[in-house]
Amino acid sequence: MTSIPASFVILHGWRNRRPAGHWQHWLARELAARGSHVHYPQLPDPEDPDLDAWVDRVRTLLTARPDGRDTERVVVCHSLAAAVWLHAAARGVVRADRVLLVAPPSAEVLRRHAEVAAFAPAGTAPGHLASAAGTTRLAAGDDDPYCPGGAARIYGRPLGLDTDVIPGGGHLDPDAGYGRWPSVLGWCLDPAVRITARPTPA
Repeated sequence: MTSIPASFVILHGWRNRRPAGHWQHWLARELAARGSHVHYPQLPDPEDPDLDAWVDRVRTLLTARPDGRDTERVVVCHSLAAAVWLHAAARGVVRADRVLLVAPPSAEVLRRHAEVAAFAPAGTAPGHLASAAGTTRLAAGDDDPYCPGGAARIYGRPLGLDTDVIPGGGHLDPDAGYGRWPSVLGWCLDPAVRITARPTPA
């Protein structure tokens, strides 16, 4: 367990209006129930998002310190939000203690959709991520339809990221059965915890 009180920023993906069945919603509830400060905002125009608006919102969220406390800042990004973090890191406008990037879509896939083509990561280097966070973890399914070729190959190895690959995890979203996801909660509470698949329903 970390000895420094942690606060959490949870960031969603494209077209996500934070449904109650999403693991991020579950995670926000679980962390709040443990007394953590949790910010799980609705990002602007999720159906037709603007990259600069999302980057600016993330920057603003990380500028404010909850209740003026000196807390560990932990960011959890899913899907399009992971791409936003890569842009924000490359621009040098964000800083956190720990970051988890879950199921980032590939630039190839993002460029197929006019609404999110501008979010396609380009030019992010390992040094950018090192400056943006103390540690950055990548978690991705080995069969994510939004990241053909695998996030470990596309993002993990080139960016030098500590990576957890989830067999059969798909896009790690509710469609893949990711509502309750204990290992992500475990990582939030203890960075040594590895990200593993959700429990198999009985």
